[in-house]
Amino acid sequence: MRLEREAVMVSLAPGPDWGGGLRQPGVAQLSGRNDDRDLDREDLEGRGEGDKWRLLQGREDEDRREVNWLNEESVSTLEEKREAERERIEDKKRGRFISRDMSIQLKAGLALSSHTFVVGFALTTKKTKSFIQPNFESLARKHGISFVRIERSRPLESQGPFDAILQKISAKEWQQDLEAYRRSHPDVIILDPPECIQHVRNRQSMLQKVAELDLQDCGGKVDIPKQIVVTGDPTSFAGSVAAAGLKLPLVAKPLVADGTAKSHAMSLAYNEICLSELEPPLVLQEFVNHGGVLFKVYIVGDANSVVRRFSLPDVDGCQHVDCGMMPFPRISSAAATANETDFEPRAAELPPQKMLDRLSRELRQKLGLRLFNLDIIREGGIGDQYYVIDINYFPGYGKVPDYESLFTKFFVSLASSKGKNVQNISTCNTEAHATRK
Repeated sequence: MRLEREAVMVSLAPGPDWGGGLRQPGVAQLSGRNDDRDLDREDLEGRGEGDKWRLLQGREDEDRREVNWLNEESVSTLEEKREAERERIEDKKRGRFISRDMSIQLKAGLALSSHTFVVGFALTTKKTKSFIQPNFESLARKHGISFVRIERSRPLESQGPFDAILQKISAKEWQQDLEAYRRSHPDVIILDPPECIQHVRNRQSMLQKVAELDLQDCGGKVDIPKQIVVTGDPTSFAGSVAAAGLKLPLVAKPLVADGTAKSHAMSLAYNEICLSELEPPLVLQEFVNHGGVLFKVYIVGDANSVVRRFSLPDVDGCQHVDCGMMPFPRISSAAATANETDFEPRAAELPPQKMLDRLSRELRQKLGLRLFNLDIIREGGIGDQYYVIDINYFPGYGKVPDYESLFTKFFVSLASSKGKNVQNISTCNTEAHATRK
């Protein structure tokens, strides 16, 4: 069967409302600075010479404070310093410097409207590029959702106000700042709480919640593959595997799933000898034949969207027994390959929507997360036995068809839950198609 680009199924199931917020449209932004710190014409227009000098001087002071911050010991690692500097450079390139103090807007009579839902976002430069796309911002703005970039160089308390905070930063200083902000602003929605995200950073604990589920009468059975965690001396791994009753081949996955390239470096171990070559700590997971098809289920609040991905081919019982170890890339990166591949019709059939709705809803509640995805396979490529093999927090949503619509609806529902009268979103799908490049 030839797949038509991405096979997509979207569902809106009843469930709890959550919230988020974005940049106020029409507010004069501090942007377009060159090396001489020239002000935008919009900033200078109508100002006296004294006001112009004070604005210029204020910007010089702000730049010095940011450079000083980069040299402080509060940033625990060199990588975090580099990431912060990359964010600063990226902001300059995009011309998106946000006002340093909301009081500037208030004094100018530009107070945020009660019809605007403001989402502050704290994401890495790479995640920001892939997620906060211009067409997404445009669609969200039309429905009263405004995004504001949170500056990690300043205390969170000095920024805002926010209706919600969208974040995926693991730095200890950020998490402490966020926790303090959450205590002083309990009405602000955190997407998602760091303690809940931490639960899915461990491949042992992330799947435990799935194993605890008892889904019945939903069109399919859901479980996890047999797996063990191995640490210590790699020469003992073969004994541990035998004692646990696991069958080769085994998928070797790093125990920590923190989004780094290393956490996605996986291998398929075909025999016991090659197990001693692995670098612990690891999760060793039984490989389940699944027809070469992986289903990635993206959860966004109460909605879920599923797409097919090309996956590893089935393994014969005696096949490749002498192959040793085979590294393989991230399955999520194989989307382009999937578009060119013919699948066996039964293997390519999407999982039952009723099952996906139940699974998504119960895991949202158990994990305390609203933005995550599930990697699911079907045993043998046919039948009703499914396995969840991985869970990822805030994955690459930019790869999901019409993710702009999915998230705009999500933020609108959050705004409604907080009493914000943002614009109805019934035409969201049409607009997303029109703005997608």
